[in-house]
Amino acid sequence: MEIDEFRDIKYEKEENGILTVTLNRPERKNALSPLTLLELWYAADHAEKDHKVKVMILTGCEEANAFCSGGYFSKTMFEEIPTKYKKEMNLRDMASKKLCLKYWDFEKPILTAINGLAVGGGFTFPLVCSDLIYMSEDSWVGLYFVKRAVMMDFGTSYLLPFYVGFQKAKELFYFGDKLSAKEVYDLGMVNEIVAGDELMEYTRAQAIELIPPHGPSLSIKLMKKTMHAYFRDIIEEQLDLENKGWVKTLTSKDFKESLEALKQKRDANFIGK
Repeated sequence: MEIDEFRDIKYEKEENGILTVTLNRPERKNALSPLTLLELWYAADHAEKDHKVKVMILTGCEEANAFCSGGYFSKTMFEEIPTKYKKEMNLRDMASKKLCLKYWDFEKPILTAINGLAVGGGFTFPLVCSDLIYMSEDSWVGLYFVKRAVMMDFGTSYLLPFYVGFQKAKELFYFGDKLSAKEVYDLGMVNEIVAGDELMEYTRAQAIELIPPHGPSLSIKLMKKTMHAYFRDIIEEQLDLENKGWVKTLTSKDFKESLEALKQKRDANFIGK
């Protein structure tokens, strides 16, 4: 897929080596459809091969008033994918293994600017793909997988306990409570909280420090590659386990009930099956 074919994201390069990838579907609060995930894979692929790209910034479009509202499901979502790319889709990869490993192996620094709500995969994706995460003061996170009676994704069955500890990770996954930016920062999952109108300026300033002439990009690249190497097999194994869990949960009665409850704007009545 070529850059000019992107529809769900913006891909903007600067002469100084900064690439900004922007989630750009404001009408659905930048939710991640199969097409979005495919375009994000190709964005990393292009950036990986482009020697002029030194660092990537990931953010959401301002019009959405959100960073990302998580996974997007509709009866027509696969019709958005151009025919020539449909063969690349794996409907059983609900944990986004292909995309996750693409970004885990991406050797250049990735900085994420969370500029609004980040729900489900809207937070677990930056958690796995980012080297540094910055949030606006009014942003918040919702790990709402349990509310839909499904599984976590993007390898966070391993990564979240690694970040916050085993017991706290279980609490976050089991209850799915909404977390303020300060709570997320206090748990050590993001690097800094910034005023909303200063977020992108701050993120760009940090990015500039990582590229020549300010930062030794080769050294940083090798640091990242070395740090990520040990965990890759663990991440891959957990993604496979997450996908097995997704297959089971998506066919459960509780998942069907969660969708009905969402549609009717009521609390779900789960039965554990």
